[in-house]
Amino acid sequence: MAEGLPPQVPVSKYCIEIADVVAAADRIRPFVHRTPVMRCAQLDALAGKDVELFFKCELFQKTGSFKIRGASNACLAVPDAEAKKGFVTHSSGNHAQAVALACQQRGVPAYIVIPSNAPLPKKNALLHTYGAKVFECKPTNAARAAMAAEKVKETGAKFIHSSNDPKVMAGQGTIALEFLSQITEMGKRQLDALIVPIGGGGMLSGMAVVAKSLFPNIKVYGAEPAGASDAFLAKQAGQAAWKGVSQHPKPPHTCADGLKTIMLEHNWPVVRDLVDRIFLLSEKQIIDAAELVYTRMKLAIEMSAGTGVAVALSEEFQKLGHKRVGVVLCGGNIALDDLFSSLRKKFVRDE
Repeated sequence: MAEGLPPQVPVSKYCIEIADVVAAADRIRPFVHRTPVMRCAQLDALAGKDVELFFKCELFQKTGSFKIRGASNACLAVPDAEAKKGFVTHSSGNHAQAVALACQQRGVPAYIVIPSNAPLPKKNALLHTYGAKVFECKPTNAARAAMAAEKVKETGAKFIHSSNDPKVMAGQGTIALEFLSQITEMGKRQLDALIVPIGGGGMLSGMAVVAKSLFPNIKVYGAEPAGASDAFLAKQAGQAAWKGVSQHPKPPHTCADGLKTIMLEHNWPVVRDLVDRIFLLSEKQIIDAAELVYTRMKLAIEMSAGTGVAVALSEEFQKLGHKRVGVVLCGGNIALDDLFSSLRKKFVRDE
């Protein structure tokens, strides 16, 4: 258990409890960073009178996002005899890089299925930086799942889901263990609220189990794009309406591309019961919030991380009256190709 935190009261009716997260923290400690908590007086002022915002900076995590926590825990928890066959996943984003690095650190193969339209820099990173075996498929969820299942059958490797795997959820929950401990270390009263971006829900559910076990009165909020509002709609509809498929009436459309995935059966009960509310954000709110973090804090967050900031700065959230608010800046993997390409065209001359 992280130092300075109260004894845990296990929330044990879900697929993970705080003991699983504590075990994950011990397991992954040599393989991940303890990311910093940062402050910004200008953003505090924008968030309301006497409000203190605390930003958990997972953009500084290995591979540039929180995903390495869950991937490492899922990879390291498997016995050697099984692990040597490697691991399979399907993803074109942060989870793919996290699984590839986790496998590289353990010295086992990584089989990554990506859609054919995945950005070339991400494909190159998987191949050349992390040494993964990469397989392209049609850019549909069904095609990705089918090819991943095929690779599991061919190789005997174990599949790691990006959010619905309990070991992944426990790994992501270590963010909350660190974060809440760091607040204590800073000599601050504990947080009134946590704001966490949600796509598939692995991070939000893992953190909610920890937060509610340690501090039952803390409020836990999800931040979700209105253009990919699956979790919001599921929570609004309740148990009877949730079918384990997307509730959103249209294909997801948002600049926060890391939050387009949907909740499945392990995440849903936690989000249903332990998450106090999910806030929906417009694209303008997300982009404006990310721009503020860039300009005021000089932190290059990805748009998914902008959702939590957008919630904290919204009038709707400020009406709740929370004074000490934790916000997870979940990652910093942004496509800068166009920016640097345009700069080279404008300023670089043949010599």
